[in-house]
Amino acid sequence: MTYARFTVAYGCILVAALLPFICAALAKFASAEDASRQGRYDNNNPRTWLARQTGWRARANHAQANTFEALPFFFAAVIIAHQLQASQVRLDVFAFVFVVLRIAYIIMYVADMAKSRSVIWSLALLVNIGILLLGYR
Repeated sequence: MTYARFTVAYGCILVAALLPFICAALAKFASAEDASRQGRYDNNNPRTWLARQTGWRARANHAQANTFEALPFFFAAVIIAHQLQASQVRLDVFAFVFVVLRIAYIIMYVADMAKSRSVIWSLALLVNIGILLLGYR
């Protein structure tokens, strides 16, 4: 009988799942100076408050939404690759690269580096497709 292991790729699923929450925290963080200009975060009406934000805070919120959108494909690709018994080393490396690219994507988004962000988004998509196809024989 074989037992399932918690692989690096599965660990990458956990890290990827936490990235949107990091983006949300970043979007809601305010220094004392920012809070006096834009008002403190309103937990009673978070979406209304976020909709009024501009600049890096708004971009962090948009990065959150995009990061949530990327999760289902990544989750499915990793699980399918495991089920198809893809090379574990390759799968772990691809999943790790995907997470690193998504972190870079968030940084580029918040920093307003649109062209770099788009290139990184494209690379992450290609890596994700690669993950899905790793088990193909």
